[in-house]
Amino acid sequence: MSKLRIGIIGCGGIANQKHFPSLAHLKDECEMVAFCDIVLERAEKAASQYGSTDAKVYTDYMELLKDTSIDIVHVLTPNVMHSPISIAAFEAGKHVMCEKPMAHTTEAARAMMDAWQKSGKKFTIAYQNRFREDVQALYKSCSKEELGEVYFAKSHAVRRRAVPTWGVFPDKSQQGGGPLIDIGTHALDLTLWLMNNYKPVSVTGSVFYKLGNLPEATEGNIFGPWDPETFEVEDSAFGFIKMENGATIFLESAWALNVVESKEASVTLCGTKAGAEIKSGMSYKNNELIYNSARNGMLMEQKNSSSGNIAYFEGGANAPGVLEAKQWLDAVKNDKEPLVKPEQAYVVTKILDAIYKSSETGKEIILDEG
Repeated sequence: MSKLRIGIIGCGGIANQKHFPSLAHLKDECEMVAFCDIVLERAEKAASQYGSTDAKVYTDYMELLKDTSIDIVHVLTPNVMHSPISIAAFEAGKHVMCEKPMAHTTEAARAMMDAWQKSGKKFTIAYQNRFREDVQALYKSCSKEELGEVYFAKSHAVRRRAVPTWGVFPDKSQQGGGPLIDIGTHALDLTLWLMNNYKPVSVTGSVFYKLGNLPEATEGNIFGPWDPETFEVEDSAFGFIKMENGATIFLESAWALNVVESKEASVTLCGTKAGAEIKSGMSYKNNELIYNSARNGMLMEQKNSSSGNIAYFEGGANAPGVLEAKQWLDAVKNDKEPLVKPEQAYVVTKILDAIYKSSETGKEIILDEG
C-alpha cells in the first residue's frame, strides 16, 4: 500500500505539540495532505511546515471531507466539535482518530459510536499515555494477574497551579468542562485499561468552582495568570465509581488545587496479591512505577523509573505520541484493532458525564449498559 493520506481538522495546540511532529516522524508511512482550521493562518502555517507538496488548506471541514483521496482524518478540535466532525468523516468514508475525550456528553459519544459502526472504518481515541513504558510495564503485570484481583483504584490528575491559559480551555461552551474532561480523562482511561474493567454501574461526583474566579488564586500559575472573568469551567472535580464486580475507583482531577504534590496521568492499584502505583506529573522528574507487596515476613517496595517525563513529544522514536501514531497507522494499513478501542473510550466519557450530572443533581447516577 502507498503512503496513507491524512487530513487534519484542527491545527491548534495539541496538533502542534503531538500529532504533527509524531506523524512527521513516520513520513515513510504517511503524509499530511490537508489542513483545516477556523483560523486560516494556522492551517496555512501547518501546511507549510508539515504538509505534502500538494497539501491543501481549508477553513470548512466539510470541504476537506469531500477529498476522496484522503484515507484518515485526525479530529483535533475543541471537545464539543469531536462528535459532529467525526460523524461527518465516517459518512465520508474516512478512518478517524479523534483527540481525547471522545465527546463532551454521553449522547454525543453514542452518536459517534453509531456512525462508526455503520461505516466499517477504523476508529480510535488519542490516549497516548497508554504507550508510556511505565504504563506498558504495569499493564503486563496486570495481564499476568501479578497483583491478583484489583478491587480498589485511584485515578490521579491533580495540578497545584497549572491552569491552561491559551485556546478555549476555560470556555465551557467549547470544551464542555475543565480539568475533569481535559486531564481526568487520561487518568481514568489508564485505570480502566489496567484493570481491564469496563462495567461501571454507578457514579457519585463532586465538581467545584472555587478558585477559577478568584483573582488572587491566579498567583503562581505556571502558565501565567488566567482571566477570572472568563473562567467558566470547574477548577477541580472528583468521582466515586462502583463497578459491576464490586471494584471501586476514586478519580481526582484539578488544574488548581491547594496541594503539595501534583500527579497527572497517574494511577494507584490495590490488588489481593500486591499493589502498584504510577507517579507522573509536575512533582516528578521521571515517571515512577512502584510495586508493593509482602515477602519473607516483611513489607517491601520495588521501584522502577522510566527514561523521562514526556508530556507530548520530544522527538524520539519511542515517544508516546510517535508510538500511538505508529500503531494507529498499522491498524489502518493492516486491518488490525487499534490499542484504544472506541468501546473503551465510550465508557470513559459515560463516567465523566455522570460525574458532572451527579454533582449537578446531588444524586448518585445509575448507569445503564447502553
